Amino acid sequence: MTDAGKFITLEGGEGAGKSTQVKALATHLQSLGIDVVLTREIGGSPGAEAIRQLWLEKGHGYWDALTELLLVTAARREHLVKTIWPALERGAWVISDRFADSTRVYQAIGLNLGIGIVDHFYEQIAEDFEPHLTLLLDLPVEVGLGRMTARGGQDDRYQQQKIEFHQQLRDGYLALVNENAGRFRVIDASTDSAAVTTSIVNTVDAFFDLRQRHAAS
Repeated sequence: MTDAGKFITLEGGEGAGKSTQVKALATHLQSLGIDVVLTREIGGSPGAEAIRQLWLEKGHGYWDALTELLLVTAARREHLVKTIWPALERGAWVISDRFADSTRVYQAIGLNLGIGIVDHFYEQIAEDFEPHLTLLLDLPVEVGLGRMTARGGQDDRYQQQKIEFHQQLRDGYLALVNENAGRFRVIDASTDSAAVTTSIVNTVDAFFDLRQRHAAS
């Protein structure tokens, strides 16, 4: 294993627990002496966060589907240029709560734009750059939506969509796993948070062969 930076993304539907798990993974990697940058999409840099605020000001359906894709793409370019690529260049490991696979599912499938146009715009801003590892936190749609309801607070942008919509998203993620088996690992997110963290840590350690760091720490 080299000391080169690595890019890890966490994906999943509503209620999968990504925000909790990215922090837990960051803590684990930092305990091994790894420089970690924790980030998110939409957002992750000043310009991208400004676009996020613009995007969130209006509810689901306000933006035309293509306009929404352009907003997401512009934010991602800012995220890459200002945060992800500089961190990787200096050797840091970047962990992102969502990345391009969210767009491939939410905009391509959820908003019916199709994967072709989504990937076209992605290639314009990132060429062939992809995460080293993507962890899909997978759980039944009913479980995820139940967690969101129990959590209360501000509604997620897509939370009020029909269950069929969320099932489409889950199916879309699983299709991406089949198409990109080398990059994806599926994590059962239906269990308790501690068990999910253990599964993630074990998966990441094995994927990047971090056992030597464990022995030295």
